[in-house]
Amino acid sequence: MRKKLLIFSLLALLPMGMSAQWVQISHDDQKEKQWKSMENGPWDFAPDWYYYLFHKNYSGASLHWRWRGFHSGLYVEFEEEDSNVKRIMPVRVISEETQRQKMKKVEDERQYIEELHKEDVLRQADRNVDLVYKSFKDDFNRMQNSISEGLVFCMTRSKGKMKAQVDELSRQNNIICQNIAYLHKTGIGYELENAKRQKGYIDAKKQMEELVSRTAHLVGMAQNYYK
Repeated sequence: MRKKLLIFSLLALLPMGMSAQWVQISHDDQKEKQWKSMENGPWDFAPDWYYYLFHKNYSGASLHWRWRGFHSGLYVEFEEEDSNVKRIMPVRVISEETQRQKMKKVEDERQYIEELHKEDVLRQADRNVDLVYKSFKDDFNRMQNSISEGLVFCMTRSKGKMKAQVDELSRQNNIICQNIAYLHKTGIGYELENAKRQKGYIDAKKQMEELVSRTAHLVGMAQNYYK
C-alpha cells in the first residue's frame, strides 16, 4: 500500500517539475526596432504614434500623407536626420578604427624591432669573421720584408752606427703591426665590423708605405756614408 502511495505521489509531482523547467521565448518587435535603430539597422520605432506623440525629438517622427486607396491617410515616418540623438554604431566604428590603428602601430613596431634584430644578428656574424684581411695580407707581407731587409742592411753597412735611426723605425713598425694584429683578431672582446676593419687596414697600409719610404731613404744614406 505504501509503495502505491509513493508511486502516485511521484507521478503527481512529475508535471510540476516539467513545467518548472519549461522556458517560453517571447519576441518583442518594439524592442527589436529600437535596438536596430540604435545600432546599424533601419531607423524605425514602434508603436509609431506613441513615439510621434511622446518621443518626437528622439525618434525624428513626422506625419506624412500617403495615398493608398481606401487606406490613404496620415502615417508616421521616422527620419534619422531629424532625431536629436545619434546611433551607437558610429562610436563603435571609431573605436574599432582606433583599435585597428593601434594594432597597426604595434605591428609596425614589431616589424621594426624584428628588422633591427636581424640587422644585429648579421652584424654579430660580420664581427666574428675577418673578411677583408686577405685583401691586404700580400701587401703587408711585401712591405714588411722590405722594411726588415732595409733595416738589417743599415745596421750591417753602418756597423751599428745607425742604431738610433733603425730602432726608431723599428718601433714605429711594431706599432703598425700591433694595430694590424688587433684589427685581425676575432672572438669575444674583438667584435669589429668588417667595414671598420677595412678602414683600419687602409690606414695601416698608408702608414706602412710611408715607413717603407723612410726605410729606403735610410738605406740610401747608409750606402752613401758607409762604404
